Amino acid sequence: MKSAVAILLLMLTAAQDAPKPPAARPDDVKSIDAIVAALYDVISGPAGQKRDWDRMKSLFVPGARLIPTAASTTGTTARVLDVDGYIQRASATLERDGFFEREVARTMEAFGNIAHVFSTYESRHTLADPTPFARGINSIQLMKDGDRWWVVTVYWDAERPGNPIPSQYLPKAR
Repeated sequence: MKSAVAILLLMLTAAQDAPKPPAARPDDVKSIDAIVAALYDVISGPAGQKRDWDRMKSLFVPGARLIPTAASTTGTTARVLDVDGYIQRASATLERDGFFEREVARTMEAFGNIAHVFSTYESRHTLADPTPFARGINSIQLMKDGDRWWVVTVYWDAERPGNPIPSQYLPKAR
C-alpha cells in the first residue's frame, strides 16, 4: 500500500509541475470515440511527415503518462514517460519509417467521469502494407473534466511469441 501512495503522490506532484497543454481541437475531445481516434491519428503518418506534437500534447492531462512495456530475459519492464519524453523517444522513428496505427477492437468500461479503454491495435509502415508489423493492446485511461475528455495514461504491450492477443480482444467475425 505504501508504494501505491508514493506513486500517487509522485503523479500529483508531476501534474502540478507539468506545463499547461496547448488548446485541443474541440472535435478531438468531445467524446471517448473522438479522443481515442485523435490519439491514433496524431501518431500516424507517412515517412517524412512531421507529426503535430502540439495536437498530441493537447489530448493529455498535465502529468499524464505513456508507458510501453518490454519483455526481456528477466521479465517484463515498464518505461514510464511523460508526453514530452514519448515525443523525444518516438518522433524520429515515426517520421523516418512511416507509421500507421489503428484500432481494430475495443473493450470499454466507464463510470462517472472516468473511462478505461482496452484498445487492440495494428501497426503498419504504410497504409498499403497487407499485414501489420506489430499488434498489441493499449490500455487507455480517460477523464472527463465536465467540458472535455483527457488522456490520463496509455499503457501498452505488444503481441509476440508466447504473448498472443486473447481472442476476446480481437475483432469479432462478421
